[in-house]
Amino acid sequence: MKRPSRSAKTSAAPSAPAAPPAAPAPASAATTPAAPPQVLLPKPTLKRFYGHGITGVDLEKLAGKLVVIEGADGSGRSTQIAKLVDWLEVSGHATVQVGLKRSTLVSEELDQAQKGNILSHTTMALFYATDFADQLENIILPALRAGFIVLADRYIYTLMARALVRELDEEWLRNLYGIALVPDAVIYLNLSPEHLVQRNFAKTHSLDYWESGMDLGLSRDLFDSFLKYQALVAQRFNRLQAIYGFEIITGNRSPEEIHAELRQKVAVVLAGRPG
Repeated sequence: MKRPSRSAKTSAAPSAPAAPPAAPAPASAATTPAAPPQVLLPKPTLKRFYGHGITGVDLEKLAGKLVVIEGADGSGRSTQIAKLVDWLEVSGHATVQVGLKRSTLVSEELDQAQKGNILSHTTMALFYATDFADQLENIILPALRAGFIVLADRYIYTLMARALVRELDEEWLRNLYGIALVPDAVIYLNLSPEHLVQRNFAKTHSLDYWESGMDLGLSRDLFDSFLKYQALVAQRFNRLQAIYGFEIITGNRSPEEIHAELRQKVAVVLAGRPG
């Protein structure tokens, strides 16, 4: 009988002891709750009026900021104001918006007057000045007292430029709008009439009677009148820029590029420096 082999008698070597369970890894930085965005509180700056102003207004109590975006129809004003509102409110700022023909006092009457086209240029200018004054006293000033950021979709400069094209006296207009508060920043989105007409056609497939200056008899052709009228308005804006010192930026860029530049300018205003 065969003897069992030596290897058959040898038992298997004992296995290595199991490694102890790994200690739990420390929580990574990614799981740490993100700090809330820091709100840049607007630093107060002394306000002033362009002229005689409104009596009884304590300018030292106007803690908010007034930012004006100017430009013709089709320049992208509304888009940029909407983007600024989103950015400001996400950052913790309360906002209020104002603009032309938004007064509850005369906006409907102003619309009716334009439809009839029966008022003189001077009367129309006074109508617009009333619309502006009502918003200034009842919306803009109360919002600034409460610390709001007021975003104006056009301001006195558009009204003055339009009136100057219609040959109203510049000194009379400056006195008329002497009630206006000097904004913390004014940015004019500048586009050529050729770009404006393309944008308006792309948006509404038409041109506005008043934005085309048809009341002035520049041309019987709506398209031609629009180009001539907008060129005249741009000239008057250049004149007003020399007087009031607002900024003119190129509007023929992507909305994102323009928004980035506007954010930088508004951040400067919030920091208490001139916009």
